[in-house]
Amino acid sequence: MTFAVGSLVRARGREWVVLPGSGDDLLVLRPLGGTEEEITGIYRPLELVESARFSLPDPEQLGDYRSGRLLRDAARLGFRSSAGPFRSFGSIAVEPRPYQLVPLLLALKLDPVRLLIADDVGIGKTIEAALIARELMDRGEVTRMAVLCPPHLTGQWQAELAEKFHIYAEQVLPSTVTSLERQCGPGQSIFDHFGHVIVSTDFVKSDRRRDDFLRLAPDLVIVDEAHTCVSAGESRGSRHQRFQLITGLADKAERHLILVTATPHSGKEEAFRQLLGLLDPAFASLPDDLSGERNRGVRERLAAHMVQRRRANITRYLDSDTLFPRRMEREETYVLLPAYRELFDEALQYARERIPDVLGGDHRQRLRWWSVLALLRSLASSPAAAAATLEARSDNAANAEEAELDLESIEVLPQSMLDPVDDTSAEGLDVVPSTDLGPESRSDATHRRRLTAMASKAKALMGEHDAKLLKAAKIVNGLLKDGYHPILFCRFIPTAEYVARELATRVPKGVVVEAVTSTLPAIEREQRVAELGEAKQRVLVCTDCLSEGINLQNHFDAVIHYDLSWNPTRHEQREGRVDRFGQEREEVKMVTYYGKDNLIDGIVWEVLLRKSKTIRTSLGISVPLPADTTQVVQAVFEAIRLREAPRAGLQPAQLNMFPEMGLDQRRIDDLHARWDAAADREKASRALFAQESIKVGEVARELDAVRAAIGGGVDVAAFVAGALRAHGAGVEVRGDLPSGDLRLRGDLRLRGDLRLREDLRLRSHGSDGPTAVGGAPEDLPLGERGRVLAAALHIDLSETPRGLREVLDVPPGAFTARFEQPVGEKELYLQRTHPFVEALAAYTLDTALDPLGTPVARRAGVIVTGAVARRTTLLLIRYRFHIIIRRGEVEQPLLAEDLGLLAFAGSPRNATWLSTEEAEALLDARPDADRNEDQKRDAVRRILEDFGAVQPHLDAEATRRGEELLDAHRRVRDAARAHGSYRVEPQLPPDVLGLYVYLPV
Repeated sequence: MTFAVGSLVRARGREWVVLPGSGDDLLVLRPLGGTEEEITGIYRPLELVESARFSLPDPEQLGDYRSGRLLRDAARLGFRSSAGPFRSFGSIAVEPRPYQLVPLLLALKLDPVRLLIADDVGIGKTIEAALIARELMDRGEVTRMAVLCPPHLTGQWQAELAEKFHIYAEQVLPSTVTSLERQCGPGQSIFDHFGHVIVSTDFVKSDRRRDDFLRLAPDLVIVDEAHTCVSAGESRGSRHQRFQLITGLADKAERHLILVTATPHSGKEEAFRQLLGLLDPAFASLPDDLSGERNRGVRERLAAHMVQRRRANITRYLDSDTLFPRRMEREETYVLLPAYRELFDEALQYARERIPDVLGGDHRQRLRWWSVLALLRSLASSPAAAAATLEARSDNAANAEEAELDLESIEVLPQSMLDPVDDTSAEGLDVVPSTDLGPESRSDATHRRRLTAMASKAKALMGEHDAKLLKAAKIVNGLLKDGYHPILFCRFIPTAEYVARELATRVPKGVVVEAVTSTLPAIEREQRVAELGEAKQRVLVCTDCLSEGINLQNHFDAVIHYDLSWNPTRHEQREGRVDRFGQEREEVKMVTYYGKDNLIDGIVWEVLLRKSKTIRTSLGISVPLPADTTQVVQAVFEAIRLREAPRAGLQPAQLNMFPEMGLDQRRIDDLHARWDAAADREKASRALFAQESIKVGEVARELDAVRAAIGGGVDVAAFVAGALRAHGAGVEVRGDLPSGDLRLRGDLRLRGDLRLREDLRLRSHGSDGPTAVGGAPEDLPLGERGRVLAAALHIDLSETPRGLREVLDVPPGAFTARFEQPVGEKELYLQRTHPFVEALAAYTLDTALDPLGTPVARRAGVIVTGAVARRTTLLLIRYRFHIIIRRGEVEQPLLAEDLGLLAFAGSPRNATWLSTEEAEALLDARPDADRNEDQKRDAVRRILEDFGAVQPHLDAEATRRGEELLDAHRRVRDAARAHGSYRVEPQLPPDVLGLYVYLPV
């Protein structure tokens, strides 16, 4: 006998559901009501497996009016193969925000999926892309996937995919490739052996690796930081290699390709067109100006492949608030102390002597110029960085032969000095520059002694002679006093280590200060940050190795730019580590810190950073420099001839008042004009391509369908609170709730749409002490509702049964939980697939199905209530569907489960069926009277005796729901019709989980 997917069988003394992957001999089974961890295989030739039918409720096991709701929520939250419009939502460990459904709906209208996700920083592009991937997998359209990203982001992608989407992928990096290859068979490639991989784009772009990857690349590829993979006319170099790689992937017409970037333009229109051309070759030749009625069709075609939104577009979306922090920015300055000023003057004089030297030709003179800037930048950073730079140069000067071979520094040094963000990450760029200034006196003892003497002077300036450090300590202590946990971003490793060491002696006792730089491997950096996050008060000092690829919003809420970056985009990346969704604080602090009289800081702030912030304030997003960063900064700094100039009290805005400094205002004006033009183009693009092809009503319909099928944060909160309290746990609402005598009705909502039932009699601990609360936010004044949203559940399991505590596997004592982000450091974020919720739902359902137990949720009950005028029966029905997807000659079976409420008035033989809304309302009906136990059991038996009379209606309802499920799958994946077909077969009869009789008073 062959068992269909979704059918019920009996083996090993219990009922199981047949899952996809089953064959004639080997059955893949999940226990009825069990979790994914309990899935097992049974080899039929060795074990007896027979068809089973779910038994009707036992009238001897009667519960109260809470039983139906608890059982319904436990069963629905236990579904992993949901019957809603999206296959994936039952198994992911995150509840997407409503706006994050837009890219998913957009993708499902495309076959193949070719999509550019260009949302603003911190909105959740990783989740949006991974959600599409998970959905395509659960629909059977994709079996293998690859993520291409910069090497420093591979760990973050691996963690996000595993923790939130249960996609387990291997990192493919130079450091992992040998280990991965050992796991492959003879002649087998990594990309053939491993189904899911996260690959460093720079590792796989080389000619040797690229061909192997293109030959075996999976049918779904996600490209992160996609703007770095377009060449913009470059015929060689890293960008060109990446472009060749991505173009090769896009050439396979049936491949799904998702491009992810927060900066699709990067200031270059040609690069943007190349990016669009990866979605559709026709997009590569779009006109520059897409406005006007004549281009409406072009815009609509492009809008079907692109989603680009600012925070302002989605902060309030579909009656749901997404809480982004407010960025509070300020400037702080310092003035060099006399001793430090003298060292700066000595270094400037040294530089003036070296730059005019023409020995060694133009290349050597150019190298000396960049070396001057490197030395001045080290001096502006810290005495520790200055000493390290001077000592390194003294060592280089002692080895003439080795130094003569360092000609490639002419290109390397400018790149490392200019904080690139497009072509490389910040990895390894925090080392101090050490290139010497010229060839003619490399072995000159006097020259070396001069460098060594300056290095000694720099060391003597550490601590009390360093005005920058002293002022920074005051800023840090001010933030700590206000309850903030700051991050100080430094440019060089010696600076970060020095600042952390000195700050540790200048902050209050108990504050933990740690330094993190690229001297630590990436995994150790994350561990160091996590350990630091455990401290009650903490300060992180780091280099830009943490400005990308690691989210710090859970532990930190303020950023100090201790060293200014020479690339405005790097500042945005730094601030984006804490200013993003999930940040618990309503306000995050950003401090731009610079020297008023050290020459370097003033120019960078006035010419680059101030302009960047002005554009961001006006537009709401950052716009990258409209030219190559190296060329821009080189043009600005090469205008400075380092001639004598007034110094004392020099203000950034006064730099242009001193023509002898040679700062070319025309170049600056031209740069700013081009930057303004790029901002205008970006603004126009955002207006054109803010996603309008997916209407809000469409998102609302599918979101409602998802919540009806599997529940959401609302249902998780209600179930956790209700089930735990029924098991004897202490459950309290904690947070800034309204106090006083609140006569509220209905539901209490937490954080927007998380509700707790009034009958739980929860108590809030607000600012004025504990207060009994219950009710709906509509009953509160508008100003009070925001206070309700800040609540959390404080849970104490000490009085619950030991068996439940063991199943839940939580540490002893009480804890605090929230059901929607942002979540505090010591709080537990509970969503429907969290092990705690999963175990609680399974325990509640399993004990309800066990005829020998004493469960809190019962499969039968009798409620005497004024909510009905005649005897009414409520049925909790579980449906199982066999979904067959056919693509070509291949059929793939899928399982879907759904839960429904059906209610009829009168007897089974003369049933008058109620609407879905009327059936749902019965779950909230409270008892107004009672009957003795014999009368209750008799009421249930009467329904069961004639239950066969309603069975045809249940079967018909299962068939109808199967048709609705088929329609939902076709509706959201309409584009796939050309390549395949769906059909849905309900497994009859459906399971009657619960039967509850409502009697009039």
